[in-house]
Amino acid sequence: MSDSWQGPGTWDPQAWPSEQPVQAYEAHQGYEGYREHQPYPAQQPQQGQPHPYSYPHAQIHQAPPQADLAGPAGPADPVEPLAVAEPAEAPEAPEAPEAAEATGSPRRERRPARGKGGGRGGARGGARPRRRRRSGLVKFVAFCVVAASGSLLLFRGDELLDRLGSPTAPDKAAGTPAPEPPDPGRVLQVIAHPDDDLYFMNPDLRYSISAGHPVTSVYLTSGEADGINAGSAKAATTKPDKAAYAEARQNGIRAAYAKMATGDRGSPWTRTVVPTKGGGHAEVDVLVAKPQVNLVWLQLREAGTVYDTAPDSLHGLWDGKVARLDSMLASGTPVQQKFSYTKDQVVQTLVGVLEQYRPTTVRSQDPTPGRHPDTKRYTDHQDHFYGARFVQMATAAYAKDVADRPHFAVQNYSGYINGSLPSTLDPDEAKEKLDILGTYAWLDRENHCNSPAGCGDLKVSDQPGGNRWSDSINYTRGTSTSWLTSDAEHGLWAFKVLDGQVALWHRPGLVGRWKGPDLLPGTGMDPGVSTVTLADGRIAAFGTRTTFGAKPTDYKREVVYVVQKQPGAEEFTEWQSLGTPETADETWTSDISAPAVSVDGTGQLAAYVRDGAYGLRGRVQRADGSWGPWEKYGGTDLHGSPATATDGAGRRMVFCATSKSVVGWVQPKPGAPLGQVTATGLPDTTLPLTADGREGGVRLWFRKPGSGNVRTALITGEGGLKVSQMTDLGGLQGFGSVTASGHVLAGRTAGGQLGSEAGPGRPWERSPLMFVGAPSSTMTGKSLVSLAVVGLDARLYVTSSADAPNAHLAPWQPVGPRNAPASP
Repeated sequence: MSDSWQGPGTWDPQAWPSEQPVQAYEAHQGYEGYREHQPYPAQQPQQGQPHPYSYPHAQIHQAPPQADLAGPAGPADPVEPLAVAEPAEAPEAPEAPEAAEATGSPRRERRPARGKGGGRGGARGGARPRRRRRSGLVKFVAFCVVAASGSLLLFRGDELLDRLGSPTAPDKAAGTPAPEPPDPGRVLQVIAHPDDDLYFMNPDLRYSISAGHPVTSVYLTSGEADGINAGSAKAATTKPDKAAYAEARQNGIRAAYAKMATGDRGSPWTRTVVPTKGGGHAEVDVLVAKPQVNLVWLQLREAGTVYDTAPDSLHGLWDGKVARLDSMLASGTPVQQKFSYTKDQVVQTLVGVLEQYRPTTVRSQDPTPGRHPDTKRYTDHQDHFYGARFVQMATAAYAKDVADRPHFAVQNYSGYINGSLPSTLDPDEAKEKLDILGTYAWLDRENHCNSPAGCGDLKVSDQPGGNRWSDSINYTRGTSTSWLTSDAEHGLWAFKVLDGQVALWHRPGLVGRWKGPDLLPGTGMDPGVSTVTLADGRIAAFGTRTTFGAKPTDYKREVVYVVQKQPGAEEFTEWQSLGTPETADETWTSDISAPAVSVDGTGQLAAYVRDGAYGLRGRVQRADGSWGPWEKYGGTDLHGSPATATDGAGRRMVFCATSKSVVGWVQPKPGAPLGQVTATGLPDTTLPLTADGREGGVRLWFRKPGSGNVRTALITGEGGLKVSQMTDLGGLQGFGSVTASGHVLAGRTAGGQLGSEAGPGRPWERSPLMFVGAPSSTMTGKSLVSLAVVGLDARLYVTSSADAPNAHLAPWQPVGPRNAPASP
């Protein structure tokens, strides 16, 4: 392996959005790379027309190479963003000639649609439609007007969508620019030890690499442990060598990443020394065949123990038990000079990494994993969550101090607790994950890396899957599916966390211009926002906020919310705090879930969280606007975040998953306190639950463990909770949250893309989008479903579908400027 750079561009991430990612996307057919694995055919673009997410081969800009983590990267020549055409005013709706008739159905009488201003669209009576050349966007918004105003639009296959075209791809004859390509998004992962990414962030990691996204993994510690690189049979007779064991783990990681990216574990890397902003040095490895894949080794000392006190550790440095944490250099590393960091220098080092790589998605471990109720021991390794807290501080400093940067979203992952929860991955995905772990564990003992230290981590070779960790992946935040909502005027509002602030996107009415992202004042917001519409029509947004104080014990999470100043207004109140049911971080490490919020039939607002003792807690707003105390509602072994909705009688129901089933609570009548916790009798389910009031009750959606199939059940509350209509809806073997509105279901599929079902019994289809967190959907009026995700490029994407049989999703519309930098 070479210790020198091999030509320009290998270190400079500024070059990736141009030449290098294009090459990577071509090699993997861009977002189409997973289509060959689909059990159902995906929609294909019309012959002669580009796929809406295909990459162009023009407008390539190459930035000069850089090799320094000590400060911000110099700006590259920017790719000029292409304008997104939007209507200046509500257009006249065109006729959709064949939309009123479905195969095998009688022709239905068309009803004229009205725009926001009341103007009629469509043909009158049996009049022949006028032929006008219109942009794709005008056709799309006209479809929205017709659908949302109650017309019974029925789609025959893809024909109508093909006519409507992409909302961002106007007719060339109109003289408007061609649609802009998607930004591939730059992913930066920060993990405590070599292998935390393989155990807890895969298969997301593999999906991102396979799709051609630039991916950088940053390892805080060397993971040297006791220095014994051996399985249990030979551990007692193997001489400890911490530097060599650290090198063996590096070799295993390089082999695993090379296999994920190229299929060849021996694919070569360049390795170099880079000064850091914290005053030390890092090793940076670049995969020669795929230079958008980088590894950054900070090589700090690890704790050496999962739970016990170890002052020389990230935990000790965070708490001030040591003033500096020393490096632990791996043998074979090009970094030769030892160093040490203060707490602030660790933060500054990470800020320098963020400045250099300019990520749009940051992946981190869970900073507040909680403790076991019986032993009070942490449910995760102390390096994992204290490392994640350093990431929190670094992203906050980066967001505050660096103006010329793109927006970024954060995704957090659970750790050891996965082993005691239902498996989230289907057998094929679990096998793929275990295969990569087997490469890291160096199962065949072949000296493919030519290193005397060894080519992998033999400590895990006896059981590469860990404690069932290869069977699962779980997000600890950002699982809410209620961050997209509609108002009485059919406008859309989207709330997601970017740069540690809540970003707001808004489209007034059915045909207004999208605005955003606009960052609401207030920093420290954790991933995940839930919205609810109050009785007076205003929208309230809830989330959690993390604050840092002068002392380590000042670290705190709390539930906060904002409310629209009036219905339809883009002005919101300042963030108001509901506090937290956990009184001390040292007791439960601020382990509360994201809030679930609902309004019952009396207009009473309530917010619920899963607390650090794995029970349900909640606060209810009084008639005068004040809030009651955090009430205990019982429950044990609760995991993830609760879900809540109201039934047809206005009764509030709350649900939460356990490691074995689902439990629930219901109001005996609107305005009354919640009743006792009740077992639903549902089978075990993976964590994210989605609840929606319909069919007179509340319908739940969840996933089957070890499968990824979507399941649903109807819960009614008359006389107590009753479960019926348990159904398996199939799916594309994915994991994570499922959003449901009208006929549309959507969620993450195997491959990391968005899968959707647009009607009962219809085959699931896969979109090209890869995204952060959970999708969200909402009814826009009575007959239109709107669906949104935030891509790995930290950009909002929206689509819609008529809420009718045989409907399909319209082409995805990106909102806002392409990978826009934050305002100074």
